[in-house]
Amino acid sequence: MERVLGIGGHFMRAANPAALSAWYRDCLGLDADANGLWHQGIGPTVFAAFESETDYFGSRAQQTMLNFRVRDLDAMLAQLRAKGADVAEETQDMEGVGRFGWVTDPEGNRIELWQPA
Repeated sequence: MERVLGIGGHFMRAANPAALSAWYRDCLGLDADANGLWHQGIGPTVFAAFESETDYFGSRAQQTMLNFRVRDLDAMLAQLRAKGADVAEETQDMEGVGRFGWVTDPEGNRIELWQPA
């Protein structure tokens, strides 16, 4: 059986695609090229479905949520706050899995940041 090799892309609609792409570059350090190609670091990727009524994604209108792996969650959250980003106050620790924090991008999409255990 042929199998997928990994996430090949994540696509989203935006009122201002150039500004949203710049926010991901400037605030999260996502260094995609002019074609959107980004070579991510080696590590785990989680693929999970949530109940349709979950509030975990923030707005119920949001159907998917990006989760980015980070090396140092506290440093990333501080960096985002310094740039004026909408960062959730709470973080979550999950034994054996890691630490989580959240930021909302300028278009209202909640993003999860994960420092693996």
